[in-house]
Amino acid sequence: MTRAKWSSLGLSLLVIVLLVIWMATGEVKVASDEAPEEPASEQVAITRVEVTPVSARTYQPALKLQGQLEPWQSVQVSARVDGTVEQLNVQLGQQVKAGTVLATLSTDGRDTVVQRWQASIRKLEADLAAARKLRSSNLAAETEILRLQSELAAARAELAAAELALNHLKPIAPFDATVNRREVDEGSLVQVGTPLFELVQIDRLKATGQIPQQSAALVQPGQAVDIQLLDGSRLAGVVSFVASAANSDTRSFAVEVVVENPELKRAAGGSASLSIQLPEQQATFISPAYLGLDDDGRPGVKFVDADNRVVFETVRLLSVSTDGAWVAGLPPEIRLITRGGGFVSPGEQVRPVDTSDQRG
Repeated sequence: MTRAKWSSLGLSLLVIVLLVIWMATGEVKVASDEAPEEPASEQVAITRVEVTPVSARTYQPALKLQGQLEPWQSVQVSARVDGTVEQLNVQLGQQVKAGTVLATLSTDGRDTVVQRWQASIRKLEADLAAARKLRSSNLAAETEILRLQSELAAARAELAAAELALNHLKPIAPFDATVNRREVDEGSLVQVGTPLFELVQIDRLKATGQIPQQSAALVQPGQAVDIQLLDGSRLAGVVSFVASAANSDTRSFAVEVVVENPELKRAAGGSASLSIQLPEQQATFISPAYLGLDDDGRPGVKFVDADNRVVFETVRLLSVSTDGAWVAGLPPEIRLITRGGGFVSPGEQVRPVDTSDQRG
């Protein structure tokens, strides 16, 4: 056997001997039946949010409506007898007192009619007195006395009608007013019902509007109203009437407001914004940016409770402007989430950071 073959045989025997010795020692590695323990998971970090303490305050909400201003009183003075306008006693725009004679119409013999009936009444009164004396002596019949009494009553009625027609020749202002329109000139021929003047009372106005049905219960007579005109000026008023039934078409309730206009501003017939002052209540003033919506689309606010958990509370909007929003329905004191609210959900525990002390 060659030397090379003896070397290969010797190497093989050496490997076999080492393997037998390793197995005899019992150091065979056995796979574990249990999985190795997982490393402890890292603690979940609590979300940090910024909060600001906010307190409720007394707030007087207002119901805003678009309204129409009208004169407190408006009347068209018309002719009550036929005639010719002989004289106009007032000018357009003139302030007149109640009882002021506005114009004079032609008499057309109406004064003589009055005089005739006055004379007829005097004669009948004398005849009746004489008949009563004769009746006391049984020289006149009772029927004669009754006839004279009847004729006297008829004559007095005719006199009253003639005097009334004479008075109608001088139409008067029924109340303190302003002459807003004149329909005739001197020399105009008028008939019964012909318009002569339009008079309006504007030292006091009447504002009218429509209240939405959901707000009708909030408005009562006596509530103050702020009226803003189109030129920016303001007038003060008081609710005088609220309809008991809604309009069948608009489902809204009519409201009337008494408006004082001591400066006689030319506002009657125009539109205006009405702000009805509602009863005071507790409300919270916040930025509109902090308002959110729940799943049903209702507005609400997120804040942190005493356990540092997020709360979403729905609110009722009382007033919203670019400066802020007045809302009702929140607790008297809250820690309003001002930053980070979009990353947390109701019920979640957070780490609030008060930013009110960091300002200023």
